[in-house]
Amino acid sequence: MNRNMLVSLGLASATLTALLALPRGAKAGPPLVCHPFDIGGAKSLPWTSNTWKLSGNENYDLSHLADDTLALLNPSTPVIVRMETLRRAALYARQDPYVQKELLLKLRARALDSEANGKPDALAWFDAGYFVETVKQADMTFQKNSSGTMEPVYAPNVASNIDGYAWVGKAIRLRGDDPEMEFAAAVITSFPRPGLSQPSLQQAHAEHLRKALAGATEGSLLAQNLVLHYGDSGTKTIADLRGKLGGR
Repeated sequence: MNRNMLVSLGLASATLTALLALPRGAKAGPPLVCHPFDIGGAKSLPWTSNTWKLSGNENYDLSHLADDTLALLNPSTPVIVRMETLRRAALYARQDPYVQKELLLKLRARALDSEANGKPDALAWFDAGYFVETVKQADMTFQKNSSGTMEPVYAPNVASNIDGYAWVGKAIRLRGDDPEMEFAAAVITSFPRPGLSQPSLQQAHAEHLRKALAGATEGSLLAQNLVLHYGDSGTKTIADLRGKLGGR
């Protein structure tokens, strides 16, 4: 993410918020990359930077990124931790198209292998789909359209023409009732994306968010992140957020 992108984000935030009619408290900017997820003390990729570069650890060896990421995404890793790990991985991978492609291919191969073995792996499909959508937002800029408003422009990359949201949807169907995956899908659909109209996007976002709120337990990582990403200064608990957003 570069400085021009961040400037554009500032100019576009009001327009995008109005466009999507997001819940009160939703943050501006591409949510899959610009807003970290709270993972407590869980292990993830090294990340020490809090500058506008969003570059993580300057000394991290990118040649290890694919293997390190897959090792962290083991069956016991919570979905919220997977989301933050994949966010960091996508931002690191922007520095090297080869590394970006290597990681995507390995994530996709793991999901496809599970299918070939007759045991579809929901987490593998989730990881591949969530990474695809995050990579798209990591390589995004804004341009002014004919009406004078700003709109996102997705640069061509290894994730272009892949519907990562559909893979996340497949993961949710395989997993069953999983409010953390619903939260991830809500984050994906809280920002404009190619191939989904505004009304469809709003409807999908509202439904995913409703399911995430319904399944969140007070004090859990899910509850903390829902409040962090969709609350405001007066929102302290998941009960407060349900009241503000009409969740059940």
